[in-house]
Order: sequence, then C-alpha cells, then structure tokens
Amino acid sequence: MLLNRHIRNSVFKFNRCLQTQPQVQAPAPLPCGPVFKNAQSFPDRIALRDNISNYTYANIFLSANELSKNISNLLNGRTNERVLFLCPNDANYVVTLWAIWLSGQIAVPLSPLHPKNVLLYYANDTNSKLLITTPRYADLMQRVSRNTHSQLHVLDDKLKLNCTQKFAENQSELEGGQTLEFYDSSDALILYTSGTTGSPKGVRLSHKNLQCQITTLLDAWKWSPNDVLLHTLPLHHIHGIVNALLCPMYVGAKTVMLKKFNANTTWSYLLGVGSKPEDRKISVYMAVPTIYSKLIEEYRRVFENDPKMVEYIKNTLKNKVRLMVSGSSPLPVPVFERWLEISGHRLLERYGMTETGMILSNIYESDREPGYVGVPLPGVSVRLAEETEDGGSKTVLECTNKNGTIIFNKYKDGTPKGRAVKNWMTCQLRAPGQRRRRLRRLLQQAGGDPQGIHRRRLVQDGDICEYSTDKKKFRMLGRKNFDIIKSGGYKISALEVETHLLAHPDVAECVVVGVADEKWGQKVAAVVVPRKDKEISLESLSEWAGKSMPKYSVPTVLKVVNEIPKNSMGKVNKRELLKAFF
Repeated sequence: MLLNRHIRNSVFKFNRCLQTQPQVQAPAPLPCGPVFKNAQSFPDRIALRDNISNYTYANIFLSANELSKNISNLLNGRTNERVLFLCPNDANYVVTLWAIWLSGQIAVPLSPLHPKNVLLYYANDTNSKLLITTPRYADLMQRVSRNTHSQLHVLDDKLKLNCTQKFAENQSELEGGQTLEFYDSSDALILYTSGTTGSPKGVRLSHKNLQCQITTLLDAWKWSPNDVLLHTLPLHHIHGIVNALLCPMYVGAKTVMLKKFNANTTWSYLLGVGSKPEDRKISVYMAVPTIYSKLIEEYRRVFENDPKMVEYIKNTLKNKVRLMVSGSSPLPVPVFERWLEISGHRLLERYGMTETGMILSNIYESDREPGYVGVPLPGVSVRLAEETEDGGSKTVLECTNKNGTIIFNKYKDGTPKGRAVKNWMTCQLRAPGQRRRRLRRLLQQAGGDPQGIHRRRLVQDGDICEYSTDKKKFRMLGRKNFDIIKSGGYKISALEVETHLLAHPDVAECVVVGVADEKWGQKVAAVVVPRKDKEISLESLSEWAGKSMPKYSVPTVLKVVNEIPKNSMGKVNKRELLKAFF
C-alpha cells in the first residue's frame, strides 16, 4: 500500500499542474557504427539510471573501453569470438555489452532464469571462448566454465560505482573500438529463439542488421533525445535489447532500468510518485501483454475504488507518457480495452521476430485497434502465401513500404489471408540440412531466390496473417504450428519441454500444448500418461522440472490421462487434443 499512500499525498498537488510531454524533436545526427560511437555526440547526457545511480554516456563508454582491453587480452587479441555474459538488468549489462563490441567480439546475452544445463548448451553451441559475469552469478558461471573449458572473467564488484567517477577530459578519450569497415562486415549478437525442431536456435544478428532495425524504429516511433524510457523487460530477447535499450541509446535519450518487473514499483515510476525527481518524466513504456495484465491487476487491487485516484492516473498517463507499446505475443482484446480505459492509451502493437527484427507496426499517429499490427515498416516487404492442394504455395499479396508509402506489387480480391513469408532474415547457427532445404523450397515457391539461404537470408513460415481491405492493415491470426507456445512474451518450444518431461522417472508419455490465457497469452499445458502404479501431481512435476528448465517453460497446467489419442500413423493431432482436453 506504499504506492497508494504516495499518490494520495500527491494527487491534489499535481492534478492541476500536469506537465504535457515536450514536443518531439528530430533525432540528433547519428554516426555510423555501433551504439557506443554515439557517446561522442552527447557525452554528458544521462544514458541510464539503475538502482544505484545515474550514468552518462561518457561514464559508460570509458568503463566499457577499459573492460574491452581486458577482453582483448583474455582472447589474445583475436576478434569475432563469441562471448557469453550474464549480468543483471543494470549498468553492468550495458558496460559489458559495449565492451564486447568495442573489443570486436560477438555478444551472447544470458538470462538469470536459465538453469545450468541451458547455459551449458548455449556455451557449447556458440563455441564461446570467454564468459563474463558479476560476483552474484560467479559460482554458477564457474561451473559452466569448467564444463566447457571456457575462460571466466568476473567483473569488479565496484564497477558500477567506479563507472560514475569516470569523466572524459577531451573528445579523443571517447574514441575506440574497431574500424567502421570491421563493423560493416561483422556479427554483433547471437540471440536464442526456440524452434519447432526442439533445441533452441542461435540467431546471428550483424551490426548492420541492428543499425537497420534501430534507425527504422527511431523514425517510425518518433524517438527524441527528450524521451525517458522505463525498462522492465528481460535483456536476452530482441524486445528488451533492441526496441527498449538500443533505440533510446542511439538517440541520446535516458533509460530508467529496473532489475525486474514489479507491478507496484512500475506504477510508481509511471506516475512519477516515490521515485527520484529526475525519473518523474517517463515518456515511453514497452512491455509484453502479461505485464500489462499484471499492471491491471495491481490497479484493481489498489486504485480502482477511489474515483479521484482513477482520474489522476488517467490524466497523468495520458498527458505525460507519449508512447506505450505491446509486443512479443498477441495482445488480448480485453487487455487492450481495459488499458485504454485506465490510461487513455491505445497500445501500439507491432510484429517482429528475432531473426528479422520488427516487420509490421501500427503507425505512430493512428487510431490503433486491438489485434491489428499495422503495416510494413519503411524498407520492409511483406508477402502472404496461400498453400495449394499440391503442397506448394502461391502468393496472394505482396507489398512494400517505400518511404512511408505502401506499394502493392500483387493483390488478391477480398481479404487476403495466408502464411506470412518474410525476407531479410539472418541465419541460425548450424541449421540442420533438412531445415535448410525446406527453407530454400519455401523461398523459391514464394518467388524469392533459393540461393539466398547461403547468403545469410532465410525465410520463415508458420505465422498466419490477414490483410484487412477495410482497415488497410494486417492482423495476426496465430501460428500454423502448434509446437511454439507464446507465454508472457517468451517463445517456448513444446518439443523441448516434452523432451525434458519424458526424462521424469514417472512419465511414460507426454504432449505439451499452449492453452489460451488472458494474462499470459498462453499457458504451458502438459498431457501426461504416468508409468504404471505411479502418480503425478502438478506440484511435484513443477518442482522437478524447475531444476532443469527455465521457469517460464515449466508447465502450469497438467492433465493426467490413461492414453494420449493418436492417429493411424501413431502421431498426435495437437489441434484435436486441445479440443478434447482443454
């Protein structure tokens, strides 16, 4: 109830003097190259605030440059090595990320939610030569280091404190890193995304990929150096890294970073109550639907029965916050409508993938509607392909955003609906030959270049999409494949969860599906056949699974059955299974 008390003391004082958001200004000119090079343009601006302090762009650059020299020494001067790092959501993360890029390496961010076996998989899959972490995670990463024969570097416990004490006396101290030619031809990140083939796949993103994504979003979402973004997202996904961290840093804006999402704390920052005076101007917030659901729950618990509080909250959010975005999983219509009622904001929905970045987005100045993810971003082409009876596909719609104008190259009468086929993807690490051949075939059928697969351009199918001729925008209808579950913003491989559960000594058979849920988007549900004379409960299964799986992948719904229905080929029809049991 602390937040409630703060607001009650402030509501009458501030309700009549709400500050409107400053007029959005054009982004400052950006140099080419990674984000750290922008520190030269605004060294004294606040880049980040965490639970300890404020950090200027110069603070972060100087600390990162110093760390980059240690990294280069540990790798004997080599570049383009994969460096895994596990840091909390604070200045340590940003300093480490910049240092990896300054030294010319490829960053592989990890999550504290990942158990040891997942960290081991990532380290082996990327063939990483160096691990970096903070003292908090040193024991865990030491075990990973020993098992993978990788070097481990533990950051100084006082790195954040020392960071605030570093100042640049001249411009030359803010110069560093590799040549622009190096960054033009090098990878920047490897992010992991679950696929239908079971094990997580590492997606390589180049510096040019990132720069293309960021500069597109800066214009599309009207980023300004005056912006202050509240960051409550995980930092091992593209949503938290690119959209909510690199975008504000590229333009010289400020990011207020919380260690993790907490509904009460987030409300206090959004309303400018109980936080530092300089943090009371949050103008941008990005989250997944589950976070918005939790904020709504907290609102119901604390504020809903007080009319003056209701009015104050709506006025504050509507006038002080200019942009609120939802992504990473479909936004339920009730959540959209309830958030509009509470905040006066029509959440901006967009659609993207780890492999591509953002593809579709609602236009910034538009009357957004729930379920619609907008139009292609500038420079992006979208092609919808329908399946044919012979197992092939035909293009039913193809359009491109050229400098803000949507140009249709192919169009089918009515409301085109089909499989979303995307270009300009980067490659997954060691994609299996069968998958590679399938992707080449799909690209060829859709009218693309089948040899593009070898030039680090993949194509992905599975998302079902339609284009509304009335609203002139796209709407996502869901995934064709039932083996990807989107829960709380995470993409979870059902096959990978099944593999883990089948290792349980009391599990004879199991099938994992996603069950629709208003708060989480989907819940991970397991249909299990126990071994003879054995009993399985949700509590015991969750406790066992939590030791080897990320928390967000552990099933929260359990259905124990004597037999799992199968077709004549011995395969499970997950669509029918969902109808039968859920």
